[in-house]
Amino acid sequence: MNNKVPLTIVKIGGNIIDDAAELQQFLADFSKIKGLKILVHGGGKSATKMAQSIGLVPQMIDGRRITDGPMLDIAVMIYAGQINKNCVAQLQGNGCNAMGFSGADGNLIQSEKRNHPAIDYGFVGDVQKVKSTLLQTLLETGITPVFCAITHDKKGQLLNTNADTIASELAIAMSEMYEVTLNYCFEKPGVLFDSEDDTSVIEIMSSDLYTKLKSEKAIHSGMIPKLDNCFNSLYKGVQKIRIGHHSMLQNNEAICTTIAL
Repeated sequence: MNNKVPLTIVKIGGNIIDDAAELQQFLADFSKIKGLKILVHGGGKSATKMAQSIGLVPQMIDGRRITDGPMLDIAVMIYAGQINKNCVAQLQGNGCNAMGFSGADGNLIQSEKRNHPAIDYGFVGDVQKVKSTLLQTLLETGITPVFCAITHDKKGQLLNTNADTIASELAIAMSEMYEVTLNYCFEKPGVLFDSEDDTSVIEIMSSDLYTKLKSEKAIHSGMIPKLDNCFNSLYKGVQKIRIGHHSMLQNNEAICTTIAL
């Protein structure tokens, strides 16, 4: 019998962050989630706009951002600064006792710089360790952690880290102590068979179906890291994973994509 306390982890994407009214509604919905919860946010679109405004050309490979020194400075400024503190302030306004974090704070998420045989990703980090005991203490003292997509290597270097991966690694680490539901929220109602048709939601994404769709190149490249993280999380103990519009947070009947092995 499972006697673990429920924990809800929610990751929001850039299109919600970039729409002030949508973000406000999301944060109101998130604040109403009962029990323990953690928010993880990206902000890549905002970082791209800022980079372009000062003449930098952002680079992406297979949905992953290349992060050189100037791009890292922008990512830290936008993710850990502007977006994180705006979310925390709005959550406080909704009665949710939020506190903003990067992975460096309290050594909560430690990463290592990505070492790829063919691609130099720059200052991109792959998560190695989550300090789950400190996170548990924060949760059980009434804090709702809000994580941005910045981690560190514990050698003084900040690292840009995929927010979907951060949400996944947090869910895996905390599933040892809690019954974790992981929600990926974005502007669409779920993963779609046809990216132009919002009614074509794949309500159950099995590993077999995912393998088939990937082989047919029928999955948008930006969705692949998210789905890879979802299946990795399920294999490693996370109880439930959903992808869809944030309306699913307050409506269990809302159409969304549930990830299943």
